Amino acid sequence: MVSQLLLVHLAIATGVTVLAAGLFLTPLAEQLDDQAMRRALAIAQSTAADPGLAADLLAAPADPNGPVQTAAERIRTATGAEYVVVMDTAGIRRSHPSPERIGLPVSTDPTDVLAGQEVMEIDEGTLGRSARGKVPLYDDRGRRVGAVSVGISYDSVRDRLLGAVPDILASAGAALAAGALAAWLVSRRIRTRTRDLAFSDIAALLAEREAMLHSLREGFVALDPEGRIRLVNDEAQRLLGLGPEATGRSLDEVLGEGRTTDVLTGRVTGTDLLAVRGSRVLVANRVPTDDGGAVATLRDRTELERLGRELDSTRGLIEALRAQDHEHANRLHTLLGLLELGLHEEAAAYVTEVAGVHRATAEQVTERVHDPLLAALLVGKATVAAERGVTLALTPDTLLPDRLVDPGGLVTITGNLVDNALDAAAGSPGARVEVELRAEGGTAVLRVRDSGPGVPPDRREEIFTEGWSTKRPPAHGRRGLGLALVRRLAERQGGSVRAGGASGGGAEFSVELPEALR
Repeated sequence: MVSQLLLVHLAIATGVTVLAAGLFLTPLAEQLDDQAMRRALAIAQSTAADPGLAADLLAAPADPNGPVQTAAERIRTATGAEYVVVMDTAGIRRSHPSPERIGLPVSTDPTDVLAGQEVMEIDEGTLGRSARGKVPLYDDRGRRVGAVSVGISYDSVRDRLLGAVPDILASAGAALAAGALAAWLVSRRIRTRTRDLAFSDIAALLAEREAMLHSLREGFVALDPEGRIRLVNDEAQRLLGLGPEATGRSLDEVLGEGRTTDVLTGRVTGTDLLAVRGSRVLVANRVPTDDGGAVATLRDRTELERLGRELDSTRGLIEALRAQDHEHANRLHTLLGLLELGLHEEAAAYVTEVAGVHRATAEQVTERVHDPLLAALLVGKATVAAERGVTLALTPDTLLPDRLVDPGGLVTITGNLVDNALDAAAGSPGARVEVELRAEGGTAVLRVRDSGPGVPPDRREEIFTEGWSTKRPPAHGRRGLGLALVRRLAERQGGSVRAGGASGGGAEFSVELPEALR
């Protein structure tokens, strides 16, 4: 490819040099012709201005040794002209470089000059081709008595033109050499930038790149040095909710403010950074390019995070079952001991008490929370809380009818907030988590309070950022998504979530979901 480019550049440089030389020589030849004709005309005018020449023309006949011939030859010798011919009104020569032609008519038509016009021309005469200037000759009374014709050999004009050619060719050669050097340097740079690939290879690579980028199941975004989108593949358009018109625009313009924009623009740095775009959980990586731009890749972790949450739920269920199994085994051992001791009445009372406690817990939840999904969630969380030494209770104000528009969304929000509260309260004195669920018209209100260390006022917004967490990451993924998803789910339903301090210490999270009830 480099040799092809070099040949093309050399051909262009040569063509431009030849064209420039031709364009320069053409007006130069015309300029030299004009200069020669004007010089001849000036000599003729100076000769005709001599008052004695007209008098000598009228006083003496045509004579090779006469005063007219003598004056004309003197002027010709002094000026270097090829000839100085003085003619009378009949066109008969009175002077000529060849004396034998004196007394003969001139070889070219003298009509215009004898009519009083000045003439400049390139013409062929008895002495060959010459640049000519002709002027009328007047006597001291202003009568036209003849004419003066001066010729400059065309060979001298041609010699001047040919004398300029070497300089022109030398300049053209220098320009061509400079062009060839520039072409070689450009070819070398192109060779370096294109890694010595042929044009066909570049075209093939471009086609392969387009096919590869648009077939990838990972999002790909290329940015120019100004932060504008240079390229975005189909998967990135799907994950970010963009269209083809996003190309050429900045990320701040097409995505708006948020962590996703901060990660892709490089304002937040790191590897495998988490971001939430709509309902999708994304993992982003950004790598700068040599030209000052950047390339960002996006992976959709929504399904993985969903599976991770399901795994967490399954583990929670297993923990709840294990806790129940452990508690059930202890109760069976107690019951067995009572029976072996023959305390049958005490055994019957014990069974009645245990069954009543469990029934009371479930009935307390279902009486206040009428949605079966939420009620089941809270009953299961109460068992897990008891195993961890935390009391999970509903507040007296809790009353939520079974009219939820999106029970699954509220279950996700409640489960995340309760899990965080249990983690915070576990191990604290008088560990306790309170859940309040109630309806205010069509608005669902959720509050979760814990007896943990609480959230510092200056961190109460930061905790909703994707990737922010104080917990160790689980085996299946990353932390720092729960509260971010809670906020996104609340905002998607037109609601809000905020963190604050609970009375008596700990944290309180409040969620309001307008139009969450039918």
